[in-house]
Order: sequence, then C-alpha cells, then structure tokens
Amino acid sequence: MNKTGLNEEEIISLLNNARTKDFSYDRVLSSMCTNPHRIAIRAHMQFIESNMGDFGLFKGTHAMEKEVIRMTGSMLHCTLAEGYLTTGGTESNIQAVRSMRNLHVRKHPDSRLNVVVPKSAHFSFDKVSDILDIEVRKAALDSDLRVSADSMESLIDENTVGLVAIAGSTEFGQVDPIGRISELALEYGLPLHIDAAFGGFVLPFLEEEHAFDFSLPGVTSIAIDPHKMGLSTLPSGILLFREFRHLSCLKAHTPYLTVDSQYTLTGTRSGAAVAATFAVMKFLGKEGYTRTVSNCMEMTRYLIRKAAEAGIQPVIDPLMNVVALKVPEPAVIRSILSREYDWHVSITQEPKALRLVIMPHMSCEMIDMFMADLAKVLGSGIISERSKQKE
Repeated sequence: MNKTGLNEEEIISLLNNARTKDFSYDRVLSSMCTNPHRIAIRAHMQFIESNMGDFGLFKGTHAMEKEVIRMTGSMLHCTLAEGYLTTGGTESNIQAVRSMRNLHVRKHPDSRLNVVVPKSAHFSFDKVSDILDIEVRKAALDSDLRVSADSMESLIDENTVGLVAIAGSTEFGQVDPIGRISELALEYGLPLHIDAAFGGFVLPFLEEEHAFDFSLPGVTSIAIDPHKMGLSTLPSGILLFREFRHLSCLKAHTPYLTVDSQYTLTGTRSGAAVAATFAVMKFLGKEGYTRTVSNCMEMTRYLIRKAAEAGIQPVIDPLMNVVALKVPEPAVIRSILSREYDWHVSITQEPKALRLVIMPHMSCEMIDMFMADLAKVLGSGIISERSKQKE
C-alpha cells in the first residue's frame, strides 16, 4: 500500500488499464454467464451497501429477497418454497448436501456418509466432499449423457444421505431423468437435490415441457442461478427447499446482530445482488424470459445448421443453448482459436468435444464470424498433421 493516496484520476486510469486486460463477452462462447440486464445493473448500484447478513437493518432489501424466493418458487411449482439468495451454484450445492447430512440419522456413527450424484455433476460436488467429509459417489451416464437411474440405485446404501440430479449439465446442457430419480428418492426415503444452476432459467421457458422441479414429489431442493440466464448481476444464486425443515437444520445463532439467527453459509451477503435479481425478474416477467430463451434457442439452431454445412455434427442434439461439436483435436483447436483468433471456447471431458454456450450477448453475425474462423483452423492442415503424428 502506498503511503499517501492517489487522486481520483489516477485511480480511474488504473481501473481502465486493468479493464483492458479483461476479455469482453463479445468473443466469449464458453461462459454460462453473460452481460447483466441494464435494469439489474441500475438496481445493483442503488443497493450497493445493503447487507443481507444483518437484514434487520435492511428491511426493504429483505422484503425483495422474500419476493424473489416467492417468484422463483412459483416458477418452479412450489409457491411455499423456503430459501435464500446465495453466491451461486457452488454455495447452493454445498448447503443442500449439508442439509441432507444434518437431517440424516446415522446408524453407524463411525461410518462415512455418502451422496450419489451423476458423473456429469459440476465440480462443486468435489468441494462438497472435501468440506463436509462426505463421499461423493458418481453414477454412470447413458448414451445420451444423462445419468443412469439404475447406476444411481446401485450406489445407494444405508450411509447415503441423499441424491443429486442435474437440470442443464455444465458440459452438454443435458437433463437427467429426474422423474425416475424422484421415484428412487421416495422409494428409499432420501432427499433429492436438483442442480439447475444453468437450466433453471431456461427449462421453464422452452416450448417443450420438462419435469425437473418441485412438480415432482421427490424433489426436496433446487439450486438456480439468476446471474446466468436470469440476467442478474454477479454473484446471484438461489437455493430453494420444498419444506422449512430442510432449511431449519442449517440454523446458526447470531447473538450480536439485529436478527437472532441465520440459515446461510456466508455471513455477509450482497443486498445489491438481491435488488438486481428482484428488478430483472419483475422487469422481464415470463414473457421477457421466454423471448430471451427463444432467441438463444434460435441462435443455437442456427449454429447447428452452420456447423452441418461445414460437415460438423453435435455430440447430442442440444436440449438447451449448450452445444458440443465433434471436431478432431478439440484442445488444439481451442488453443488456436484463442491464440490466433481471440475466440474463447471450452472443451468437454468425455467425450472430447468443442463446447459452446449460446448466451444472450451473442448474435447470428457473431456465430458466422466464429464458424468462418473455425473453418480456417480445420482447413489449415495443423489438425490433420497432429492426427497423423498420433497414428
């Protein structure tokens, strides 16, 4: 730290210089986040000092949080859902499994507890395992890259605290057979958490109906992220429970605040993110989100058509706005696209493919430019030479 403070112009110059080193979403096809809606940004700035960790001091912001929970619960078919705004899917997943653990009755005190998740589960569940000292058992996927319910059932034992299913997998945007897994949860008397961090603001607004939420009786909790397709500011996540008892087991006493208890993982929480989420959900409504999702799906179909014209097929037909393209040497292609063409894409792990997320900041013109550059990379001879070397 410098001895004397810099003036405002010097600070702004430092900030502007740092900003130039950040990538713009205009060239990003790998992120499940996007530019937040302008109304969300305005609301965020207006409530920048609000702290939901001591919400007795910020009653207006807290009222907005309760309204966000009500709106989201209604969207996910449980008007009486309980919950709170988190920092995102990782925190929501940790808390959901922590609730499962706290409600579990141990038959053997010295045994290690476990939770059964799909092999396609987000890496946050590896953090869950480390933080909570719970074994994360990963069930196999079927040919459509959805979890096998039979594989999940084979991993359940008396030390299993709960099940997890995915509604919008990170790599392929796939939705697990949650109806069948809901039946498993009921059969074995286990809570079922749905990681819908991405899909939660997509699936309800698609033309096709997908049962993934509280409409299924076995679902006990859901993670959904407004800072993704919800177009809120970062960090904005939501954790919902069907019943208060699943939330109440997370209670911590807070003797020196204006409220006597918290159910959250973090103490200090952003009231600005609460306001941003409230504002954008109220502003867009069902019609606005339907238009946003429809536009992303139109661009997704456009990408698939352009890829087919170039002889490139998707790994699976996209259910939502996540596309995995079958290309040779996807890691090499990603490196070249980033280094020489300033495109930022990612790759899937198994099967290997080029992964693209078609977010609201994109356009068909952007897809045309990307596909033209991808064609150059594929036609450069670098990839075919690499393949020969492997042979």
